[in-house]
Parts: sequence; C-alpha cells; structure tokens
Amino acid sequence: MTSAIFPQRVALAVTLCASLFLPSLGVAQANDNAAAADDVIERSFCVFDPVGANGPLFAITKTFQPVALKNGIKLNLSAYTDEKVAAEDFKAGQCDAVLLTGTRAREFNKFTGSLEAMGAVPGEEEMRLLYNTLSQPNARPLMIDGPYEVAGVFPAGAIYLHTRDRTINSVEKLQGKRIATLDFDQASVRMVRHVGASVVGSNSANFAGKFNNGSVDLAYAPAVAYTPLELYKGVEPNGGVLKYALAYMNFQVIIHSDRFPESAGPMVRNEAIKRLDEAYDIIANAEAEMPESIWMTLPQEVTAEYDKMLRKVRLSLLDDGVYDERAIKLMKAIRCRVDAARSECAS
Repeated sequence: MTSAIFPQRVALAVTLCASLFLPSLGVAQANDNAAAADDVIERSFCVFDPVGANGPLFAITKTFQPVALKNGIKLNLSAYTDEKVAAEDFKAGQCDAVLLTGTRAREFNKFTGSLEAMGAVPGEEEMRLLYNTLSQPNARPLMIDGPYEVAGVFPAGAIYLHTRDRTINSVEKLQGKRIATLDFDQASVRMVRHVGASVVGSNSANFAGKFNNGSVDLAYAPAVAYTPLELYKGVEPNGGVLKYALAYMNFQVIIHSDRFPESAGPMVRNEAIKRLDEAYDIIANAEAEMPESIWMTLPQEVTAEYDKMLRKVRLSLLDDGVYDERAIKLMKAIRCRVDAARSECAS
C-alpha cells in the first residue's frame, strides 16, 4: 500500500536517492571497465513526476546529470506523469533504470515490493533494522529477480490515515465510509473492503483533490504530502490524522542488471545506508511541521484492534501470493526483536 506521491518534500527525499544512485553507477562503471577515461556510455533513467518535465522531482534529478557524466555515464532522463507508464516502459526495455514506489516495484521484485505490506513496519526503529539488514552483502540475492535488480530502497515515511471527521476513530467506524484508494494496488483494495468501507478509485494525481473537496471521507498519505498537497484543506476544521503507521512508504531504483556493472547495486545500497539519517531528517521535519492539534492518538485497545485487522489482511494477501513470504517473515522477526511482548511473537 502506498500513496505514490512526489510533491516538493518527496522530491527532497528522492534527491537523496539520486545523489547516491547516479554517481555510484558512474564510479562502478569506471572501476569495472578498462576503457579510456574519456569513454562514455549512455543509459536512460525514467523519472515519474506528476507535473512532468517542469516538475520539482525531474528538475532536481537533472542536476545530477553532470555528476554521472563525470563518472562515465551520459544519463538521459525521461519525465513521466504516470507511474504506470514509467513501469511499463522500463519493463519493455525502453528505460535502463526507473524510479518507482514500493508498490509499483512489486512486479519487478516481489520481495522488495512486499516491504510496504500493511502493518508490517510499525515505526522508525523497525524500518532502520530492516534497511540495515537489506544492506548486508548476503541480502543481495533478494534484490535480484530475473533481469532486474533493486539498486536502492529509500524511506519516505509512515503512511497515515487522514480523515475529514475526527469521530471516525476506530475500525468499526470505517464501515460505509468512502476512502480514496489506489485501485491498482490489491493490498489497498483488500484492506478497504475488509473494513466494510467503499473503494473510491484514485491515483496520485487526483486523490488529494478528492479528499480536500469532500468527494471521499478518508485518504492515506505520508507526512511529506500534508503541506505540498494541501491535505489540511480536507483535515480542517473537523478532521485529523491518525498517528498509526498503516504501512511504510519507500522509493526504489530498479535497473536492468545486464546494462550496468555488477558492482553498481551493492555500491548504491552501501552508500544509501550511510545516509539514512538524512532521509529520516526529511521525514521527521515534515511530521514536526504538521500541527499538533490534528494528530489523533489511539488508545492501546484501538491500536491493538488496528494491528489485528492489518495482520489478518496481510496474511490473506500472503496466502494469495501478493506478498513474498520471506519479506513477511523477516519483518515479523524484526517486529518481535523490537517488541517481544507483541501477541504475534508468542507463535
């Protein structure tokens, strides 16, 4: 489940991603080839920005082209306003690399595409442990799926439920409510239907507008989207943001592994883990800027109710083959390491 959002603050997070990805590929190419220093290869990188070539994400990514060129790669960027099209072009071989959200990445790597599984990552501590684990050399086989390699996974923060009505504060009260839902994502649709709410098919371009104008009662998004997408227009004056991580959004850089040197993926992942604090600073600042008054803190019994509901949906999706069993087991092990008192840790 993901919100697939790339406004200004998300662009900052992906800038961090690009600053790791582009130079690293160039350095790897230089190290792996004995070609002359002035030899340059061309590679394409498909970038999803809902605004297109004039958008903030694409503009920031362009600034790294000179860095890549200095390190041996002429990087040709293509802007996409539709993430689905970017994924399809990458699959068709028209892009050497692509930037996608975790949910979209699932068709290229089921393991990393399961990292956004609902309720699987309760907080930052668990996510840091997960990222540290995935950065280890022995985790590389999990990053490779056929012709594709996930060169980097970067955090974008917890996904929170935004409501126009603060009285909608329990699982039961979600029944009959309209929720802006990414209808391409089986997990999101399953969760919304599981609680008896109505799926209102949405995408990254229109979900915020539907929430803000009252076409839907609820929407889900990370904190980095609150101000740029003006979600406060839907939250105020009677709504709130549930301080409970439905999932943890991430970005993923995926490459056609045969078009880059073998050392590229490991190098990017090694550099990424070194700069994880920078990514979390972006997330923390976004959450801190949200007014304290809009946060809705759940009592322990309601939190347990949400945990139980998400676990049931998560396991049903695992049974149906939507999620990767190895990823689900790994995240459970991490949850239990952080909090062994969780009821699921008894089994």
